Parts: sequence; C-alpha cells; structure tokens
Amino acid sequence: MKARQTSHLNDNYVLYESSDLMWESRRLLCACPPCFVKDKGICLVEDKDEQTSLEMKHRKEEDDLYRKFARQREEEDKRMREEFRDEWEKELERLAVRFERELQTKKKRPDEQKVLTLRHQQEREDLEKNMTLRRDKKKESLTRKLLEHERAATAALVEKQSREMLELINEKRSEYMMAESLYLDEGDGYTQDALPYPSQAPIPAPPALSKFEVYSDPIEFADIDQIAISVAQEDQKTFTDLVRQLVGRCTSDIEKARTIFRWITVKNLNTMQFDDNLRGDTPMGLLRGIKHGTESYHVLFKRLCSYAGLHCVVIKGYSKSAGYQPGVRFEDNRFRNSWNAVYVAGAWRFVQCNWGARHLVNAKEVPKAGAKGKSDSLRYEYDDHYFLTDPREFIYEFFPLQSDWQLLKNPITLQDFEELPFVRSLFFRYGLYFPDSHTKAVMYTDATGASTVRIAMPSHMQSSLIFHYNLKFYDSDGDSFDGVSLKRFVMQSVVSNIVAFRVHAPCSGAFLLDIFANAVTPKEYLTGEPMKFKSVCKFKIACEELQTVMVPLPDCASGEWGPTKATRLFGLVPITHQ
Repeated sequence: MKARQTSHLNDNYVLYESSDLMWESRRLLCACPPCFVKDKGICLVEDKDEQTSLEMKHRKEEDDLYRKFARQREEEDKRMREEFRDEWEKELERLAVRFERELQTKKKRPDEQKVLTLRHQQEREDLEKNMTLRRDKKKESLTRKLLEHERAATAALVEKQSREMLELINEKRSEYMMAESLYLDEGDGYTQDALPYPSQAPIPAPPALSKFEVYSDPIEFADIDQIAISVAQEDQKTFTDLVRQLVGRCTSDIEKARTIFRWITVKNLNTMQFDDNLRGDTPMGLLRGIKHGTESYHVLFKRLCSYAGLHCVVIKGYSKSAGYQPGVRFEDNRFRNSWNAVYVAGAWRFVQCNWGARHLVNAKEVPKAGAKGKSDSLRYEYDDHYFLTDPREFIYEFFPLQSDWQLLKNPITLQDFEELPFVRSLFFRYGLYFPDSHTKAVMYTDATGASTVRIAMPSHMQSSLIFHYNLKFYDSDGDSFDGVSLKRFVMQSVVSNIVAFRVHAPCSGAFLLDIFANAVTPKEYLTGEPMKFKSVCKFKIACEELQTVMVPLPDCASGEWGPTKATRLFGLVPITHQ
C-alpha cells in the first residue's frame, strides 16, 4: 500500500491519501458504528398547542413584515413613476419649444416644414424609447435592491423567531428530562446516560467524526426518506404540523435533520406554482417566502430545524457555482452563496439544500461515430453529498466569509480556495483523490506545452470507472486548432489506480480541460448504448510560451488509450505483459 501523501497547504482538507488505507479504515469503522443520542421525539417533549400558539404569533409578525414590504414597493413604484412622468413632460416641452422656435425663426417651404415635423416626431419616438429603457433598468435595479433588503429583513425575523422557538422547545425538553431519565442502549446490555442536546448553540469547531463514521450509506435512511417523500405529497397549514409529520417518528437529531433535508429536496420548491393572492394561513402560504423570493432554501431549512429543536445557522460566502471556471478570482459579489450548518451527532455539520435538490449536471453523452452529443442540461436531482458534508470536502466548493465556519483545524485563505482544484460532488462519490500535491486549479505547461493531471481511484472502483475528457479554449467555445480537434492533443492513460491526462498545448494560451467519469458494469458496456459521463473536475491549462510544437495524436476515438480499460471491465489478466 502507498503511504499517505500531504499537500503543500495542509492535509486536513486536501485529498491526497492512499485509497486502500482510506477504504479499509472506513470498512472497519462501518463494522463498529458510533453511538448517538436517541430522542423520544418532539411530540413527547413539546405540547402542540403551545408550539402552534407561538407559530401564530410568528405568523402575525411575518404578515406585518410582508405588508410593510408591499407598502414600500408601492411607495417606491409611485415615486419612480412620478419622477419619470415629470422628466417626460419636461423633455416633451423642451422638444416642443425647439420645434416651434425652428418654425418661427426660419420661413420654410411646406415640404421643409413636413421634413421638420417628421424629424420632430422621430425625436419624440426616440425619446419615448430611451425613457422606457431607462425606466425599466431603474425599476430592475430598484427591485433588486428592495429584494436584497427584504431578504435581509426576512432572515433577521426568522433568526429571531427560530431563537424563540428553540427556547420554548428547550424549556419543555428540560422539564421532560427532569421528569424522565433518557437512556441510550448500546446493544450489548450496557446502558449509559445520554448527553442531552445543548440548549445553547455551541461555537463552531471541526467535527470529531467524519460523515462516513456517522453513516456509511444513504440506504440507512430509507425509512426516514420515505416519510419525507410521503409528507411532501401533502400540503400542511402550519409549520408545526409539517415538522411533526416529518420528525414525529425520528429517534435521533440526525434523522430529524435528514427528513427536513429530504423534504426540501423532494418538494422541489423552484418548480412549485403559487397563486397570486396567497394568504399566510393557507397550505401553500407556508412557502410564500419562496414565491416572493424573500426566503431561500437555507432560511427555510433553518426555520424548520428550529421547529424540530435543532440548532442551525445560515452561512454566507463564496461558492464555485454554475458559471464558475477554474482560475477565476473572487473579487466582487459574483458567486456569492449561502448554506447551512446544523448541529447533529455532537458537532456542526454542513448542509446545502439548494445543491442537494437542484444542481448543474454537466452531463454529456459520448455519441456513436458520426453523431453529435446532446447539449448540457440543468436538471433536478437529489445529491446525498450535500447532507452532512465533511469540511475537508466542502471547502473545495464553498468558502465562508467567517473562517471559523470552515470547520477546519487549519483554515485556509481565499487565495488557497481559488487555487484548489475545481471538483464536483461526483468526484467525492467515486472516492477520487489527487496523488500529486502540486495539483491546482490552474496547471502550467512546460516549454514543450505539456502538463499532466493525475487522478487516483480507490481499489474497489478500478474495475468499473471509465473516464473521458474534453479540451477547448478557455475564453471561447472553440475546440479545434488549425482544423484539428483539441482532443487529439490529450493522451489519457491508466496505470494501476492512476488515470493520467497529458495535455500538449498546440499553441500558447489558455485551455479548459473538463474530465468526466462514469461507473459502468461489463453488461452495460456491451450494450453499445451511449454512455453518459458527468463532470468530476475541471482545470485551466495555461501555456505561457511554447518552444516545441507537438503533432496531434492519430485521429481515432477519444478516451483511454490501450487495453487497460477492457482488462478492468472484463477481468482479463495479461499473460505476457504486465
């Protein structure tokens, strides 16, 4: 087995480690799972009437806030319309005065007067178009500013209300714990006092246990997920009813967070249809914040967690989201994002509901000869990676403005974040990692235009993983040079558990290397049907100077060179060559 390798930054978040060691340790941990505090359930701890009463108080506060939003929008819209009306009248008067002056100062023939009149009409039409364009742009800017203000006000209100709901639940939980001792059965006849859920939110700190140590397979939540799916098919009139239906049968804080997460991913809030006249006391009125754009997935998740008695925070920062390319600097408000951390299993753990329910799937079909691949598409898909994500994996895509919320022992800088390879959730799902510590988002070529990206696979995935790649110019969609496909300047090979992509730039400049992967069985491979590959990582290949020009590889099917793929897929063992 290979020794563990570390990066030039630190090894608590960068994926340079031996696959065999990692997966063997995970197997042993799975055999002896840790014990977690079991919960009697919110229905036994909290009185429904008291919780509903507090919710009604919160709903009134929310109604008042939405009425305030409506008044502000009406006032701003009225003010803007009056401003443009006054400006329009002044400009019209200016045009009319100039027109009359020209008619009076110069005695013109009828045909000249007609030309002057037509010019005046055209100037009026141009003015109207210009004023309309300016008005629309100003209205768009004003709406955006108002929405930002409304989101901030809504988040502040939910923060206050969540705190009040947690205080109520903690009070009832303390009374319940005083009346009845809570025990944890470890399964061997030994019982111990279970640690109570903290009444105050703990300070941010790295979790002692990894996600794999908390749960090794999403199938463990099959029953809990089914509850969320069933509840999502119905509409509830109160958050109290909704959360009680979701967590009523949950036996741990992890299960509570899971069922809320899955409800949001199943509900598919982005595609829901809302009536224009939506009251807060209607089933769909619960989600009116989503309709108006004032409440995000993350604020909603925090709200629901408070009803379940869970500490949850909304974290703000940067993300390598749709539209981001490796090498881009985070210099302005582009790529700003929000996500959650929820306190479960004795630690703060990341949850990204939006990406768990809706994420950009860069899915390309490798077409048959002579056919074109289908275009990239945005589709909704549940992704378990974004539930309780490990900090060392989460940091590849999300950078919080407050370093404490990296939940890393050694926080990194924004520049470090920019330099980290641009990877996607599938990269972690397949257990991939980088065997070379110098692997960064931007890979520079040598004098011959060569640069190599190497990715390592865990031993249990070597027989099924197939990789593919695409190379194009970084600043355009161009994928050919002098009529030759840029794919012919990349050689993909596999040796042992390492897949290597050696790029030879045909000219100086920047290129985008997109690496795809898919896990297939021999049976699936033999069907001859197009295989769908999903992006696992991207790199910017920078060639600053080129002293030696390499000829392109032969024009054949792109992908892995050599018989290694066949030997892996079909279990062939080479006799004469190793």
